[in-house]
Amino acid sequence: MSLVVIVLALLIEQVRPLPVERWVRSPLSRVAAWIEERFNDGRLNSGRAAWLVFVAGGTALTWAAHGLLWALHPVLAFLFSLGVLYLTMGIRHESHFFTDIHVALRLGDLGRARTLLAEWSGADCGDADAQEVTRLAIEQAFIAAHRNVYGPIFWFLVLPGPAGAVFYRLASVLDRIWGTRQDDEIGRFGVAARQVFHWIDWLPVRLTAFSFSVVGNFEDALLCWRTQATQWAHPSSGILLSSGGGALGVRLGLPRHESGRIVDRPELGCGDDARIEFMQGAVGLIWRALCLCLLVLALMGIAAWVAP
Repeated sequence: MSLVVIVLALLIEQVRPLPVERWVRSPLSRVAAWIEERFNDGRLNSGRAAWLVFVAGGTALTWAAHGLLWALHPVLAFLFSLGVLYLTMGIRHESHFFTDIHVALRLGDLGRARTLLAEWSGADCGDADAQEVTRLAIEQAFIAAHRNVYGPIFWFLVLPGPAGAVFYRLASVLDRIWGTRQDDEIGRFGVAARQVFHWIDWLPVRLTAFSFSVVGNFEDALLCWRTQATQWAHPSSGILLSSGGGALGVRLGLPRHESGRIVDRPELGCGDDARIEFMQGAVGLIWRALCLCLLVLALMGIAAWVAP
């Protein structure tokens, strides 16, 4: 049943993309801000307590609702799982940025491509040339695919019912809102969100990277992963980008323009400099990796069904 729910959620999301900012990010951000206002005193323990209220509380409510619906009728539980997965998983709500950047670069409209990339990534890149914009868009696509598809699918399969997908999405939201902040106001309150999400994402990010390796240049992907990932400021992103760049045969990382200055970054991946043609290759790599994951799930389901 899990595979059927995942495939249906992906198909529905392709036909009718969810307005994720309106229905997911904004409501969750408001709840996170409300909890932070009441718990944040700059201490690590307060951050842990707030994380439990937000993530563990939301996960428990989802699990309880699914159990109640299952007791009423399995079809209700199935529809609930499908709806929750539709809300927590999907790539179309971000892939339009990648597509529009690709089109803008094809048309030679570098200014629009920069604007779209800045809106997508949240970082100013007004001085970036076409090669840098291409490179940064591919990086953002790899990370977005993992956070919005592979990670939720993994936890959807691990925890009962749709609770796993909610667990991953809520933890990811707190990592983005609290874990990345460095200001004095939050102090050590956000450290818990960052630390816990690191462990939650430890195995999923490696499975995603391995999937990239299998459907791309396997040898180069593993070599780049092994030798480059630890040089990246955020190890999880380093694993994704080094393996993805090696699998695709493109150089990622490297210095970038941000807010009028050049930020030094190590090289990830290997092969050629980023060109527009690699953007379509990145899309193909992501979809091949997803098909591989679904095929593995299907084979596991068949094996379990025919086993005595």
